[in-house]
Amino acid sequence: MSTTTHYGIIGCGMMGQEHLRNIALLPDTKVSVIFEPDTGMQAEAAKFAPDSKFVDSIDALLEAEHLDCILIASPNFRHIEQLEMIGAKRPVPILVEKPLFTDPDHLARLNRFIETYPAPVWVAMEYRYMPPVAALLECLDEATGGVKMLTIREHRFPFLEKVGDWNRFNRYTGGTFVEKCCHFFDLMRLAIQSEPIRVMASGGQDANHLEESYAGETPDILDNGYVIVDFANGVRAMLELCMFAEGSRYQEEISAVGPAGKVEALVPGPGRFWPEHLGEPPIPQLIVSPRAPKGPELREIPVDPTLLEAGDHNGSTFYQHQKFLELVRGERDAPEVSLNDGKMAVLMGMAAQISMREHRTVSLTEIMGTQPTP
Repeated sequence: MSTTTHYGIIGCGMMGQEHLRNIALLPDTKVSVIFEPDTGMQAEAAKFAPDSKFVDSIDALLEAEHLDCILIASPNFRHIEQLEMIGAKRPVPILVEKPLFTDPDHLARLNRFIETYPAPVWVAMEYRYMPPVAALLECLDEATGGVKMLTIREHRFPFLEKVGDWNRFNRYTGGTFVEKCCHFFDLMRLAIQSEPIRVMASGGQDANHLEESYAGETPDILDNGYVIVDFANGVRAMLELCMFAEGSRYQEEISAVGPAGKVEALVPGPGRFWPEHLGEPPIPQLIVSPRAPKGPELREIPVDPTLLEAGDHNGSTFYQHQKFLELVRGERDAPEVSLNDGKMAVLMGMAAQISMREHRTVSLTEIMGTQPTP
């Protein structure tokens, strides 16, 4: 006889609803209680979790009778305080959306939470689990002979509208290179298997949101930039972001190069944004290009249509939830994406934001006040 795993959800906006759709695909799971203060988002969430109970506070959620784990998908700047609330009242396994925190002044609070929280916490880094990216990571060393250069390019659409327009301002998001790009900094650390030591970046706000105004204030989030990261093992990586390039065939293009060859992953954007008149959306690709004998090999990496329908992240949200559920059920010893992973990805984004603002190279030790954790 199966036992149902009960979820509590904090935040059911656009990303929270994607999580609801994917949890619904997992066996023996139920979203039992939801805290979502916006009535419009409540109504949307109820379509995907019709049997859930909506409550008016996090305290009420934490008092729910059945609660095996919690998903935090609230606005970025709420994550730290909500983690602390759970820790103080009812520690259970948590899946918390990125970015883990948004304010450098909150680093000490995060470190205290890491040291004291008794249950496992998994930081949601969906890009690790996109099938073409996972395929690249799996063959990385064999294809390259050891990565020496890693390049990630994301050419995509502008930030979408969120409740209360919180994602239009650095003070709420942490800045574009924290909010959006912590995914890519996480991939850099995972692929390179070393810690970043310095960051140099250039970026700006050149096309998006410049004509918008909220309570008389113009958005200040950046929409493009380059980031170069030096790692302790001598490998270097680069990120190229453009958020006014939604006309591209592929949204993410990742390449890793070493003395033996190159491997690339090409990832399309959300299928719902692909124009019907262009036919079927692009299929993700993996391209392995050895140096000798020369002969690039292209492999298509199709994604289950049911998973594509359930979200905007190439099926990765489902695969992430599968693994998190194993953790909750005691079938996995530890999160694949740790609190330290989430912390380091944010710190790299913060270093990039400082570098762009102050036109200088920024060391990770400057932000952390200590050497990065191995």
